[in-house]
Amino acid sequence: MDDSGIRVGVIGAAGRMGSTVCDAVEAQADLALVARVEHGDDLAKLIDAGVDVAVDFTVPDAVKDNVRFCLDNGIHVVIGTTGLSDEDLGEIGSWTGTANAFYAPNFALGAVLMMKFAALAARYYDHAEIIERHHERKLDAPSGTAKRTAALMGDADPAGDGSGGTAHGNVTIHSVRLPGLVAHQEVIFGAPGETLTIKHDSIDRVSFMPGVILAIEKVAEHPGLTVGLENLLDL
Repeated sequence: MDDSGIRVGVIGAAGRMGSTVCDAVEAQADLALVARVEHGDDLAKLIDAGVDVAVDFTVPDAVKDNVRFCLDNGIHVVIGTTGLSDEDLGEIGSWTGTANAFYAPNFALGAVLMMKFAALAARYYDHAEIIERHHERKLDAPSGTAKRTAALMGDADPAGDGSGGTAHGNVTIHSVRLPGLVAHQEVIFGAPGETLTIKHDSIDRVSFMPGVILAIEKVAEHPGLTVGLENLLDL
């Protein structure tokens, strides 16, 4: 194994996202996959392997301890596990120092653009709702992407006065969990005589990999905690 370039460790390497990340890292000439950490493994494997950047795609109950370990040991960390609250992110930010952290609710470029477009459209519409659909194994609902979208739209103050769903600020989110889905979201704006729908679909987990790779390559350049892939893109 060629260990030149950025040395990467993947926490949750046996999972669906983790194994996809491993494949993506191994395909990059400037990255070297030097550690695969699976459930029950000692995180010290990351130190022993000389990891520069760890990527966490685990579960909400484990991610904070994993991140704390990495940051305390000078390892930059890219967090793909969702289900983190604003309070959780604030706590993670307080742990950064010699090592940085990067968190994104969604690493797909199209999803980032969907959130950007939704925030723009929210300036012109008074009513909007979000429908997000994911596979049945996703543990958190609403999704981190939906909550992030609602937060960005909230700056423009659309009203979320529809039926059902979960209110996040002024935007109502409806969550669907079914087999056969990967990650899908639509933002629907309504006004007299018209609707506007902004939609994004991830039909394969490889759609997240360009964003994950970009975060691995850039996390060392962004001190503290950075939230959102848009901060690494020229948007």
